Amino acid sequence: MILKSQVEWALHCCAILAGLPAGRYLSTKALAEFHGVPKEYLSKALQHLSQAGLVDTTLGPSGGYRLARPPSELTFLDIVEAVEGPSRTFVCTNIRANNPCRPKGYCESAPCAVARIMWEADEAWRQKLRSVKLSDLVGILSQEIPAELWKNSFEWVLARAG
Repeated sequence: MILKSQVEWALHCCAILAGLPAGRYLSTKALAEFHGVPKEYLSKALQHLSQAGLVDTTLGPSGGYRLARPPSELTFLDIVEAVEGPSRTFVCTNIRANNPCRPKGYCESAPCAVARIMWEADEAWRQKLRSVKLSDLVGILSQEIPAELWKNSFEWVLARAG
């Protein structure tokens, strides 16, 4: 399974937005500059988050994005599905129906073992993403990123937040 690069970008942007003080917004330009990604493409990921109600947006010179809910109420799955959609990662096209050895009129009514296993794997993946909150990510990052880099990054973001 290959997810769009916009999923990675959206997750990282949400992690940054999680640290914004109340009432502050961060522009697409600042988020794109911070992550070194094209602003035009990042805009699409942010639009997906906005359409899903995960971020609030405002226009104007101090406009931009901020989380619509606390980081403790947003899961990785919320963000992934905002960008990728809620569809299953495996689509069964029932190729077993093409088996030339099937008796005439034979019909399998239940999904095949391949589809069931793939759907179970998809659900396990989604359950894992559902279990990780954005606040969990922020906690992990605060432990893994060197204190000076963490502080400098936060100051950089705050200097650009409207």
